[in-house]
Amino acid sequence: MASGRSGPPVGERTFFGHPRGLATLFGTEMWERFSYYGMRAVLVLFLTAPVARGGMGLPETTAVGVYGVYIASVYLLALVGGWLADRLLGARRTVLAGALIIMGGHVSMAMPMAGGFVWLGLVLIALGSGLLKPNMSALVGELYRHEDDARRDSGYTIFYMGINLGAFLGIMVVPWLQTGGRWHLAFGAAAVGMAIGLAQYIRGRATLCGAGEEPDHRLTPEEQRRFKLVAGVGLAAGSAALSLWALSGTLTVDRFALVLTVVTAVVPVAYFAFLFSSHEVTAEERAGLRAYVWLFLAAAMFWLVYDQAGSALLLFAKHDTDLNVLGFTIPPGWVGNVNSLAIILVAPLFAQMFLKAGTRISTPLKFAVGLVLVGLSFVVMSVAAGIASGGVKVSVMWLLSVYLIQTVGELFLSPAGLSVTNKLAPRAFENQLMGLWFLSMALGDSVGGQAYRLTKVVPMPAYYLTLALAAIAAGLVMLVFVRKLRVLMAEHDHMPPVPAPS
Repeated sequence: MASGRSGPPVGERTFFGHPRGLATLFGTEMWERFSYYGMRAVLVLFLTAPVARGGMGLPETTAVGVYGVYIASVYLLALVGGWLADRLLGARRTVLAGALIIMGGHVSMAMPMAGGFVWLGLVLIALGSGLLKPNMSALVGELYRHEDDARRDSGYTIFYMGINLGAFLGIMVVPWLQTGGRWHLAFGAAAVGMAIGLAQYIRGRATLCGAGEEPDHRLTPEEQRRFKLVAGVGLAAGSAALSLWALSGTLTVDRFALVLTVVTAVVPVAYFAFLFSSHEVTAEERAGLRAYVWLFLAAAMFWLVYDQAGSALLLFAKHDTDLNVLGFTIPPGWVGNVNSLAIILVAPLFAQMFLKAGTRISTPLKFAVGLVLVGLSFVVMSVAAGIASGGVKVSVMWLLSVYLIQTVGELFLSPAGLSVTNKLAPRAFENQLMGLWFLSMALGDSVGGQAYRLTKVVPMPAYYLTLALAAIAAGLVMLVFVRKLRVLMAEHDHMPPVPAPS
């Protein structure tokens, strides 16, 4: 519960009226997103490019499956990253470890040899991102631990602008460097971006004022010994199972993607069951969790549609879009950059709008609007695909329209999702629940990767329209239950206040 403080002390150095630590997190996340989105903007193109042109030579449906596995793994491992921060390392050290591992992954991708270095790089980037992502967002929340909710929402929106500034720069630089088949030069640029973010984070440590220095709920020595034993046995068993599967000759990328999709669906069910049964979760916190389950499912549906920007929409830009703009042929990856640019321009306006509106625009209402808008974007996409099915390359304005609609939907749903996750998290599982928010992205992305296989038997216009109708229906259902969800969230707000620091 807020302590009543609504701004910084007089004379305190701030970042756009927010704690100075937000600048450190803003800059670190910006460069990490530079590396992530820059590489993502060329990943499917690299996987599908012929071996003779330096690519991996995979079929499109397999490449999209790999993309889905990779993106889902990034967010699936966020739950692990949150747990490690909560129980062992603290958020600050976990972020540091994640940044180092991500940089190593991009260096591996940059090696001129393909094959094993590519798969190793993707594994390292996914692992490092899982450590970094939830804890960066949780650290933002720590800056407002005793602030009112409206200021926290505004801070998350500014932080979100940093994410998209990095994405914009990465999508401009990396695909441009890749032109002409210079894949590994492009991957090297992503490594440099992550190195800059790492330096920014280390340099600005003092501005965090101790946030995330220690685990909130450190394991006892006995619990640490038990964890090491269980983790060691689990890793050994998983490695053995994967090795046996490979030796059997039945392990394929497609089958591995399907297994990961099932795992991604099972993990949140199991984790929610664990939270609801935990003795460390109070009755008020359970009420908040009941509301959060519905927000989680809504977010998964949103990301299922939205994150096809790096797969289905990227391939549509490559094959079916006229990329000649003012006499210059732009890289396919550049088209999606309108999303990042639009967020950079309008995120401050949304931050002010939500700050002034306060609780009049509730989080469930924001989710409902976001879902309807992302659904409408794929209605537009269905029309564009219908035109392209006649063998005509469509104007780039079709894709730009899709991305602009999605941008508005994203600004309604995503910053609100980060904020409400921080707000509704049980105190014993704060960083872990931020990992659970990213797990909604994992679920959406993995299911989206499998859904693309329908394009083998379903025309592209019908594919886009089916996803559009599913998202719009989910948004309308959310709209119906706005009042009920607000009641559950209000029950959570009746928790005893967190003691303010002396």
